[in-house]
Amino acid sequence: MRLQDKVAVVTGAGSGMGEATAILFAQSGAKVVATDINEEAVQAVVAKITEAGGEAIAVKHNVANKEDWKTVYAQTTDQFSKLDILVNNAGISFSKDFLEQTEEDWARLYAINVNSVMFGMQLAIPLMIENNGGSIVNISSTAALTGMSGAGGYTASKGAVRSITKAAAVDYGKQGIRVNSIHPGYIVTPMSAPYMDQYKDYFLSQIATPDLGNAEDVASAILFLASDEAKHISGVELPVDGGLTAK
Repeated sequence: MRLQDKVAVVTGAGSGMGEATAILFAQSGAKVVATDINEEAVQAVVAKITEAGGEAIAVKHNVANKEDWKTVYAQTTDQFSKLDILVNNAGISFSKDFLEQTEEDWARLYAINVNSVMFGMQLAIPLMIENNGGSIVNISSTAALTGMSGAGGYTASKGAVRSITKAAAVDYGKQGIRVNSIHPGYIVTPMSAPYMDQYKDYFLSQIATPDLGNAEDVASAILFLASDEAKHISGVELPVDGGLTAK
């Protein structure tokens, strides 16, 4: 019960890494506020949690909308009285050559991948200060560490997440708030599985471990950074990539 009595908000919790994180957090004793733009999907995840004896609520949430963030935190404090953990997991990805990026592409990537992280932290940090501290985990990508071919806009947005994580860690560490980033590599999720399977041999050739990662691998890393076991870790970037960035 590594998160006993903790209250956590997890965005993009309707599937993939967000779903795995919400379920693992609840199994670890946390009270979970699971959010997603897909209300039906996130309600199904919360149903899984409550049926297993955990405690969670579902909130429909457009992470690019600051007013939606206010609603999420209002429901969090109304239901559970405090906020200990924020996992900024929601995001989008698409491949497009850098020279073909449109202004609309760029704006959408930054609205969902970067602005959402800013809004989430801006409104979470005062709640965490009231609570004498907290942990924020932002999901970036190995693209932010290496540069990802054929996805310049996505790479730039995830690089911004990496940088804003470090800035917040420095600014609010003395208030007991830790801020770290996770950088997934080739992770098999329900959304990525067809593509990952099609090019599996290539992806395996790029990593050091014998298998590709899965959503639970990422969730376990998030759990560690969110927990008090990582109380002296802040401002770090943790790749969950099977040795991709090392190789």
